[in-house]
Amino acid sequence: MFPNVNIIKQHPGPYEAYVAFSKETTAAARSAGLSTILCELVKIRVSQLNGCAFCLRDHTRAAIAAGETADRLAVLPAWWESQYFTEEERAALTLAEQVTRIEHQHTSPGPQTDVEGVLTPEQIAAVTWLAIEFNGWNRIAVTSHFPVAP
Repeated sequence: MFPNVNIIKQHPGPYEAYVAFSKETTAAARSAGLSTILCELVKIRVSQLNGCAFCLRDHTRAAIAAGETADRLAVLPAWWESQYFTEEERAALTLAEQVTRIEHQHTSPGPQTDVEGVLTPEQIAAVTWLAIEFNGWNRIAVTSHFPVAP
């Protein structure tokens, strides 16, 4: 269990820099033509893999506000077994999982999705930055014990 220290309160400068970084990754995603829903799906999936309740709650709400459906959110943990997601979403989710589970890249097979055949290099870079960003946000929230209550 992590010590009960809110790292943002102790050192707000890195947090402020991370917020600026987050704005840059959002701008890159928009520039690459990625939809709000696709970006939220990436953030939710990364947060599922990392067990970050705070980010899951916030980004599930954001996805719903952007028009995402309960059915798609319900099957997101097993997205590769469903027919709910577009080819672009499947490629983005594959890439987000590869970035998040980087330690398994040489030992575990992942979903068979042709990421480079579906996404442009600009989109691949943008999704990669989103996944990197959200792995960081998850670690900030989990290690700082962000409260998650009804």
